[in-house]
Amino acid sequence: MKIHLRKEIDRLKKELLSLGSIVENNLEEAVSALIEREPEKAADVMSRDSKVDLKEVEIEEECLKVLALHQPVAIDLRLIISIMKINDNLERIGDLATNIAERAAFLSTRSECEISMDFAKMSGKVTSMLSRALDSLVKEDPQMAWEVCGDDDEVDNMNRNMYIAVQEGIRKDPDMMEEIIHMLSVSRHLERIGDLATNIAEDVIYMIEGRIVRHNPENYAGT
Repeated sequence: MKIHLRKEIDRLKKELLSLGSIVENNLEEAVSALIEREPEKAADVMSRDSKVDLKEVEIEEECLKVLALHQPVAIDLRLIISIMKINDNLERIGDLATNIAERAAFLSTRSECEISMDFAKMSGKVTSMLSRALDSLVKEDPQMAWEVCGDDDEVDNMNRNMYIAVQEGIRKDPDMMEEIIHMLSVSRHLERIGDLATNIAEDVIYMIEGRIVRHNPENYAGT
């Protein structure tokens, strides 16, 4: 029974990582569409959103089946609960990637804004956080998860700097306000993705250590 349960959990992990790969790719493509002003690429990302939604539902249903059939306890129960929560966070990241793609499609039809907003750097950071959070799950490495949590402040600072750039941009060129507001939305979406990657890392910590660390950032000081 125990061996069969572990096989089921390993299978769920593989399915979760498959979803994570799709979401990571959608995020990278959405930001690329924004930076390169490629509406076709943005449309591709938007068209894949339903695939993310479908896979999220399938993983949740499989988790519920395992809970019903095996009635796991202790660390096995934490594993499945964590997989369900990470699954939900990945779907939400997928939604945000789609939102970024929508902004990219809109902005590709408008004049370029003359303001400094480094989306490549910010997206690179949040994508790295997401990738490492998922790696920490695969490797069952709480230290890597703690490091992801510690990176969230840097993303928050990037978002604050983007907001300052937006204020300056609107003052200099108020006629571009609509375009600039869309760019600010992208920054907010990326900041939120950083939060969700942190949530995933916190779920990994809970899975391995049995510690609930969300809402307690002072815990990060001990990493």
